[in-house]
Amino acid sequence: MTVIYDVPPELLIFRLKEYLKNEIKIESPAWCEYVKTGVHKERAPTQNDWWWIRSASIMRKLYFQSPIGISKLAAEYGGKKNNGSAPSHTAKGSRSIISEIFKQLEEKGLVTKYKNRGRILTPAGVKIINNLSHQVLSELSKENPELKKYM
Repeated sequence: MTVIYDVPPELLIFRLKEYLKNEIKIESPAWCEYVKTGVHKERAPTQNDWWWIRSASIMRKLYFQSPIGISKLAAEYGGKKNNGSAPSHTAKGSRSIISEIFKQLEEKGLVTKYKNRGRILTPAGVKIINNLSHQVLSELSKENPELKKYM
């Protein structure tokens, strides 16, 4: 059986983004086109579908690192803050974006809270990721016959 470890992350995130956008119908909030993704950023994201890409990326991280909380994810989506002539320091990403994505994924039944330790993927969320992983690998194996052994 194909799992997430067998496929390249960028292809899986792209496929999961399309699935969340079209099949699950996750909506981006009205404020998402104006918000920065962290205090270390100077501008808002330039991609139109960055909300779904971040949602897919969070689901992928939940697959690997469950249970995981908002603060740890904010640290992973953070970066280096430019302090002008002063030395740069690490800054966290936006916790409100992660929190809103968690709320949407919980409403759709893909994520659930786990004991006061963070969030985990539900069996439905794991099934979606495994099915999309299988689809991605089957498309890749048509191009590269060497990958058929992973099917």
